[in-house]
Amino acid sequence: MTHGAARRGRVASCPDPAAGPVAAFAHRLWTLKRAAGDPSYDRMRTELGALASKSALSAAARGQRLPSWDTTWEFVRVLAVGVLGEPEDEARACWRAAWERARDGETSPVPAPRRGGRVAVLAVAVAVVLGLGVVTAVAMLRATGPSATPPAPTGPAMTGPAMTGPAMTGSVVADVPPPALALAPLVPGDASEFGGDVTVPDGTQVPAGGRFVKTWELRNTGTVPWVDRSLRREGAFGPGDGCRTPADVPVPETRPGQVVRVSVEVRAPDEPGYCQVYFKMVDRAGRVLLPGTRAVYFFVQVVG
Repeated sequence: MTHGAARRGRVASCPDPAAGPVAAFAHRLWTLKRAAGDPSYDRMRTELGALASKSALSAAARGQRLPSWDTTWEFVRVLAVGVLGEPEDEARACWRAAWERARDGETSPVPAPRRGGRVAVLAVAVAVVLGLGVVTAVAMLRATGPSATPPAPTGPAMTGPAMTGPAMTGSVVADVPPPALALAPLVPGDASEFGGDVTVPDGTQVPAGGRFVKTWELRNTGTVPWVDRSLRREGAFGPGDGCRTPADVPVPETRPGQVVRVSVEVRAPDEPGYCQVYFKMVDRAGRVLLPGTRAVYFFVQVVG
């Protein structure tokens, strides 16, 4: 965000995780929000589909009082599941356990990662055990680690500038069984199924500053043709300026039942670390078409 375009009202500050179990839990919510691209609370409610008021969502991450579980789950559901792509059952179980520990006055600090692959992997494993999903745990390590681990770029001003040259195509989401509170697609009958990673599987090592093309395979499993759609970059984390991609990626026209391979061109950051970027399918007006489904993402290790 530029200094000339500040949001109205108070600027939210990061809760101090050392201030007690409620503040520590709010710090986890605050970090999750940053890892998901730091969407506004209004956008979480209206576009991403959180079934909670903007004031309730905002209060949840301030750390003054513990939010209800219903508010907590709506906060987590639209970000950890909807944007970051965590499995819903895993996210619900992990965050419920963390919420109950905060309710009971227990504090479970997440150890800060240090330089070195084995220690970082161990820290992620500990974070998962302490009540975080895998994707969120890795994102938190990138976002909140010490100076040896560069912080996560978040928000529209921090995702890295769009790459020059022709944008390559990319697309959406894994199809998951709809939960009881899942939002319906914007267009009735719209649905998709993830076919797998064609190139650059998760965890692939890529050289610092190098370029690669990530390709996914997906199927239009609904009854609606995909026309005039694109993938919008929704969030990211990584060292330095993070992985650079087009801000919006066109989705090729795809009829119901068709399988398509779609790709996005990526430039790795110049510093070693882990990099992950998420995209959601939007229409020409920029509206999220499948708010209840997981984002497509890539996850790579950047090596010097």
